[in-house]
Amino acid sequence: MSDIKRVVLAYSGGLDTSVILKWLQDEYKCEVVTFTADLGQGEELEPARAKALKAGIKPEHIFIDDLREEFVRDFVFPMFRANTVYEGEYLLGTSIARPLIAKRLIEIAKMTGADTISHGATGKGNDQVRFELGAYALMPGVKIIAPWREWDLLSREKLMAYAEAAGIEVDMKHKKGGAPYSMDANLLHISYEGRHLEDPKAEAEESMWRWTVSPEAAPDAPEYLDLEFEKGDLVAINGERMKAHELLAKLNQLGGKHGIGRLDLVENRYVGMKSRGCYETPGGTILLKAHRGIESITLDREVAHLKDDLMPRYASLVYNGYWWAPERVALQTLIDHTQASVSGFVRVKLYKGSVSVVARDSVNTLFDQTIATFDDDGGAYNQADAGGFIKLNALRMRIAARKAGK
Repeated sequence: MSDIKRVVLAYSGGLDTSVILKWLQDEYKCEVVTFTADLGQGEELEPARAKALKAGIKPEHIFIDDLREEFVRDFVFPMFRANTVYEGEYLLGTSIARPLIAKRLIEIAKMTGADTISHGATGKGNDQVRFELGAYALMPGVKIIAPWREWDLLSREKLMAYAEAAGIEVDMKHKKGGAPYSMDANLLHISYEGRHLEDPKAEAEESMWRWTVSPEAAPDAPEYLDLEFEKGDLVAINGERMKAHELLAKLNQLGGKHGIGRLDLVENRYVGMKSRGCYETPGGTILLKAHRGIESITLDREVAHLKDDLMPRYASLVYNGYWWAPERVALQTLIDHTQASVSGFVRVKLYKGSVSVVARDSVNTLFDQTIATFDDDGGAYNQADAGGFIKLNALRMRIAARKAGK
């Protein structure tokens, strides 16, 4: 007999989590609480409520939460203050959503008196690590059930058979062999994995992409956006101030229109394998470029370089599930301290899959035109000073060269 009495399940209402819900009831004989997060994935979430009710979940134990603003304001924006990129390309759209889901799972567990959480992440992926590290950081004594590490339903055929035997409604797409890709979407990105993409030699089909047109099909005329930042965060587009999640949604729409933000990547997963994924991150791609644009005139050189040195470490912490770890919090404190002066406007040009910064200004600018000019600077900069600077920096190399007999 299981000692687990109540478990909070991260529940989408799809095939996998519907089977997990029934499996938990059968295998653990426990009461299940369902949690469905609206992170801006663009899907209707209310059907999950109906499915949970049909599975015998009490109405008061069904949580469908709109987390869009919290997601962008408290997770996406702090990550972009660090200009975070994993392995040179990936903007961490899936990774950054997991600590928020873990946080809400634990909050609901405490609200409902549950001592256990459960998720549908497989034993091959990164999400199991991210969910569980977050959960343990926020509720050290929590119990975790990861069905994919316990059951023998390790194929779609077995899942289908279990669902049909249990009377679980199965979408037509699964009856016809399933969706062509495993997809995850939120306000920052949409990802595609599996099926056709499991062969790294195969080019992604054009029909796969959902948020962006191909660069070739993008408008022939460029579009310019004026983006306003305050302390490192985007606050307005073309003079219109909006909530954080509305700003990102707007950038997604504009970037997708111009074919911006597509990525085909083979990444190194935390569990040790290489995995291929395709991603669409139009808004994030624009935001990253613009943020670096405003930092270019407001950050001290060495502070900017320090941030660039620390960014790969920060990116690895996010990717590997350490959002709630003390070292990530410490890094965030330093990063946020550097953003006090990062306010102003950036003009970006969107064109045929590319985004470029074409203008920037700030009341905190460190750009001094009287010093940088190629014209007569009126004595603002003494060019003769450079000679001594160069000689001092060359001293150790000159000594080494003499020792080598050069």
